[in-house]
Formats: sequence, C-alpha cells, structure tokens
Amino acid sequence: MNILDAQKDMRYGFFGGGVGMFVSGIAWLLSGIVALNGETNQAIWALLIGGALISPISGIFTKVLGRPDNATPGNPLMSLAMEGTAWLIFCLPLTYAISQMNSLWFFPAMLLVIGGRYLTFSTMFGMRIYWVCGLLLAAASVALVMLNVPFSIQPFVGALIEIVLAPFVFTQGRKEGKLPT
Repeated sequence: MNILDAQKDMRYGFFGGGVGMFVSGIAWLLSGIVALNGETNQAIWALLIGGALISPISGIFTKVLGRPDNATPGNPLMSLAMEGTAWLIFCLPLTYAISQMNSLWFFPAMLLVIGGRYLTFSTMFGMRIYWVCGLLLAAASVALVMLNVPFSIQPFVGALIEIVLAPFVFTQGRKEGKLPT
C-alpha cells in the first residue's frame, strides 16, 4: 500500500478524523462547563476522562454513520496513530503535574500536546487542515498564558477550535471512497 492509498484508507475508515475531533471538542466544552462552576480539579479531570472516552465514543458514532472506524489491515499509518496515542498518554502525567504547580497552565499544556498530535494527523490522513488545527491550538496555548486568561474560559478555546474545524474535516473524509480490494 503506497502512502496516498494508506491516507485515503484512513480518511475513509475514520471520516478523516472529523468525528473524533468533534467528540474531542465536546470534551473540552464539558470541561469548560465544569470550570465555570469554579471546580478547578474537577474541570481538569473532566478533560482527562473525556479525553479517554474520545476514541470509544467517536468509534461508535463513526460506525453508526456507516464507516468501519478502522483502517484496512496492514495500513502502515495505523502505526503512526498508535505512536501518537502513546505520546499523548505519556504527556498526561506531565500536564497533570503542571496543573498541580499552577492550574492556569493545565489547559495550555493540553492544547500544546493535542496540537502536536494533530500535526501528525496531517501525514496520517493526508489533510493539511490538521496543520491549521495543530498550529491554532499551539498559538491558543501561548496566547492563554501570555494574556493570563482565566481558568474558566480556557477550555472553551480548545472547544471552539475543534468544534469549528470538525465539520470541514468530516466533510473531506465523508467524500472519500473505499479502496478497491
């Protein structure tokens, strides 16, 4: 399988990742709602737990919408997906430790980690919009820290970026046809 076919297969199997991006945006949104209630630690845990549920929830929706939520066996880009997931998981203890030192840094740290992961999605799905998403999340991270944005507002920035971009990603993935067998 060449790289273009592997990317096409990924776009087909996962709707280009649009469902997962939308579910991730909802996790950010729910964390923001908790943060608005002044529950700092609970808002952090809401994002961590919500993040852990992105894959299974988006998998259910992807299947309901008629796609396999998987790539063709042997697709070499699935390794990149697993490596990116491992990187994300490895970063979670660090982002949590950062939050214990200064809670205002938790969401910016998560935006950087997730933004970096989205940059790899550009290769995985063959979609440049992931560069836009990753760079927007990274820029938002820096802006949140530099502008000293209140904790309760921060998660809504991640939610906004992902929820606004998700339909574009989904639409591009929806156009993709299955590879001939």
